[in-house]
Amino acid sequence: MCGFAGYIHNYGTFDKEEVIHKMADRIKHRGPDDAHYYIDDGIALGFRRLSIIDLEGGRQPILNEDGSLVLLFNGEIYNYQELREELIKAGHVFTTKTDSETILHGYEEYGKKILDRLRGMFAFIIWNKNTKELFGARDIFGIKPFYYYKKGKEFMFGSEIKSFLDHPHFVKEVNKQALRPYLTMQFPATDETFFAGVYKLPAAHCFTYDLASGEMSVRRYWDADFSDDDSKTFGQYVEECDQVVHESVSAHRIADVKVGSFLSGGVDSSYIAACLMPDNTFSVGFDYKDFNETNYAAELSDKLGIKNYRKMVTADEFFNTLPEIQYHMD
Repeated sequence: MCGFAGYIHNYGTFDKEEVIHKMADRIKHRGPDDAHYYIDDGIALGFRRLSIIDLEGGRQPILNEDGSLVLLFNGEIYNYQELREELIKAGHVFTTKTDSETILHGYEEYGKKILDRLRGMFAFIIWNKNTKELFGARDIFGIKPFYYYKKGKEFMFGSEIKSFLDHPHFVKEVNKQALRPYLTMQFPATDETFFAGVYKLPAAHCFTYDLASGEMSVRRYWDADFSDDDSKTFGQYVEECDQVVHESVSAHRIADVKVGSFLSGGVDSSYIAACLMPDNTFSVGFDYKDFNETNYAAELSDKLGIKNYRKMVTADEFFNTLPEIQYHMD
């Protein structure tokens, strides 16, 4: 999963190293394998890692060749191998085998247009030590989280809001305006959160923050195209859809560890599992006959020759776990 936290510190007398360590430790559950930090005269960055690609050498934050750019990245870039070859030919020197580093050198080569070349799920920031500018982005569907807190001179950011709680200048205040849209839509329909001053970076958006002025600009870098091709038949659409799903699933399985698949027993997850042929499948069912499809999951796994791990959740387990679920959902 991985996670990061950071803040701008152009003023204040607190222990900056101690604070960023606490902020990153607060989200240790996202990355239990490793932790690392970066602090200079303008910014403090912390990272918690769950190792997936380049298990030994993929520590973050990652710096470019001359140390002027620093990257924090949560996610996975599915076309990183092609990007890496392209960037090496352009003269860039890689110090890891990770997908993360392709974003950093891609930013050196293409600037903010690197977003047009990335295929994946991601949230990242790049700090320019020379210009004191912070650039960040979130993937086109908003799969990976990115929160930020901006109030006066304060600017904090991270994978989870709870990391902000350990910053001495974070004002813990309820945002009452977020309640109405949440109760109306049954999900957080706006960029606001229940914490005053804390916002979500929208999906398919990027931002630039300038340390000198304290100004932040946010823009959309991608939008969906729903135009149709009237010349195609229904059968052609079905065939194309099947090809796209198989190709996408294949791109998602790149890892230096075993790959598993969540399998509910329904049509969608069964289709994905059959395309992927993972090492194992994992299913969760409720101990109530009308809310349990795990028998179908076990049946499909048997047909595919894949071991299926099942967990049945009782009503008591569900309700007793709700406080922990709420904590992790911020």
